Amino acid sequence: VVPDAGDVGRYASLAVDGTGNVHIGYYGLDNGDLKYATNASGAWVATVVDGGGNVGSYSSLALDGTGRIHISYYDATSGALKYATKAAGGAVWSIVTVPDPGVNVGWYGSLAVDGTGTVHISYYDVTNGHLKCASGGIGGWSIVTVDSDANVGKYSSLKVDASGHVHISYYDETNGKLKYATNATGAWIKSIADGDGIVGSYSALGLDGSGRVHISYYDATPTSLNLKYATNASGAWAVRVVDATGDVGTDSSLAVDGSGFVHISYYDATNGDLKYAETFLPPPGGGGG
Repeated sequence: VVPDAGDVGRYASLAVDGTGNVHIGYYGLDNGDLKYATNASGAWVATVVDGGGNVGSYSSLALDGTGRIHISYYDATSGALKYATKAAGGAVWSIVTVPDPGVNVGWYGSLAVDGTGTVHISYYDVTNGHLKCASGGIGGWSIVTVDSDANVGKYSSLKVDASGHVHISYYDETNGKLKYATNATGAWIKSIADGDGIVGSYSALGLDGSGRVHISYYDATPTSLNLKYATNASGAWAVRVVDATGDVGTDSSLAVDGSGFVHISYYDATNGDLKYAETFLPPPGGGGG
């Protein structure tokens, strides 16, 4: 147990640095704080990053190549997306509000840093029901609306490939579809990764070494309630049911290892269990499946 008193730990997001130290951003429910814990000193130390109002939900943490810490999160008091950063081993957090003019923005944030140190955050604009992406850092931000269809952008998951291109999975609540967007061509291109049933909530996206996309997500169709997986490794979207034993698949998290195998953790609501799935045979062409 990380030594931090109170009701803490929701919206946890974890990263490991090059020396094996763990860094976790999370929400402190008692005081509405964004909190951060690390074992970099050899023992767990928890601190408050931002205590200005009810802040810290939907937190997403990542490290850049220098070990610098970056956290995006939602300020429920102001209805804003916020961002905090500090150097590895540093003592002072720099905190800014991402200048989105929306009235209520920042839900379901997902953060990644590209090779140049530019931060990218996907998030949901609650007022307009749009998926947005902010790119930049302390020095300034550019904000684009990635998908302006009605009620799209919840459960977003963002990764950046080796070329600095952004990939986002997210939920189309209006139509019950898993959607995917990327700017790999220089412009944002959207596609439906899975439109069979009520699918796409709790999405988690990962990239393999070749930049191919792997997504875990929940099939909320009343006759299904399954954990599903989609990949474009073959050049077109392929979908598989990973686990269909009861009501399974919410709160998934996905990672791809160096050999291209996919690993997924997820919740089994029927039995109240944490479950784990991994590939044992990669599909033709590799990349997990």
